[in-house]
Amino acid sequence: MSEKRCYYEVLGVERVAPPEELRKAYKREALRHHPDRNPNDPQAEVNFKEVNEAYQVLSDDQKRQVYDQFGHAGLQGGAGAGEGGIGDMFSQMQDLFSEMFSGGFGFQGRGRGRGGDLRVQQRLTLMEAAFGCKKDVNVQAPGACDDCRGTGAAEGSKPEACGPCRGTGQVTSARGFVMFTAPCARCQGRGVFVKTPCKTCRGGGAVNKSKRVTVSFPAGIDAGQRLRVPSHGMPGPSGAGDLYVEIDLEEDPRFERDGADIVTRAHISLAEAALGAEIEAHALEAKTEDAKVSVTIAPGTQPNHVITLKGKGIPRLDGRGRGSLVIEVKVDVPTQLSARAKELLRELDKELTDASASRKRTAAK
Repeated sequence: MSEKRCYYEVLGVERVAPPEELRKAYKREALRHHPDRNPNDPQAEVNFKEVNEAYQVLSDDQKRQVYDQFGHAGLQGGAGAGEGGIGDMFSQMQDLFSEMFSGGFGFQGRGRGRGGDLRVQQRLTLMEAAFGCKKDVNVQAPGACDDCRGTGAAEGSKPEACGPCRGTGQVTSARGFVMFTAPCARCQGRGVFVKTPCKTCRGGGAVNKSKRVTVSFPAGIDAGQRLRVPSHGMPGPSGAGDLYVEIDLEEDPRFERDGADIVTRAHISLAEAALGAEIEAHALEAKTEDAKVSVTIAPGTQPNHVITLKGKGIPRLDGRGRGSLVIEVKVDVPTQLSARAKELLRELDKELTDASASRKRTAAK
């Protein structure tokens, strides 16, 4: 198995890169490796997931600190392996101290906690991400086995209290004057033992099931960000873990997104650029798929001129208004001309040349 690449190398940034630089690097690399842009390249999907994983770690201050100090090992599987990392290290230390000092020094075993976290990826359109939406997200997670109703025992039987641990799930042994407590090996800490296991779940009491979770996506959410949905992860004795929904955005042919700003392009003719005109450009409005905005093209507008309309971009996640709609003006130069059109352009060129020469002579006097 190949060794994981450095997350900073994956995004092409230095270790001291600020959050804004990380975000721009993520957008660049995500677009570069997006499967939709590389339909015949299976490696693109692998690279795309690698870019997402790197950004999810480095954009989280706590995880980035752990990664900088301990590398991939500190995250115990990285961004795609749940919310372990440094938290799991402390959990293991707690378990160690609980085992060392339970009984003789009055500490009680920590016991089994909540279930693990789950991660899914959800694609949104630009409209959905900009103005928010609710979606049913499909999640694959263990659920109670229907055949044994979650007991793990075959039909006609039931779990029995485990003898070695007397139903506590813990066994205690003495080493000198220190009492050590550990999960019971026979029942795996469950406190009960299944003599005749259910064939469907093999005694585990749970099978993999598909469920739909309704998730509310806030207005302004962007690719690479994620939402936490509490208690919709893996089940556990002390409650279910959390579900993390990672956001991916579909490409929109009308716009390019840059944070809260969106960029679109408006094409005009040579005559409109020279004489000025009123044109319509693509706009982003809630519940209107093909919204337009009226834009004034000033006489003498040059190619690649930029018009910025404040407050017409993406709503900001913090609720402080909207970004800008940036319109890049593209002047279309005709590639095929009729004989009459060529004649008129030559006349226009002569007229403009003579007018320019006249202005220069007047200025020289």
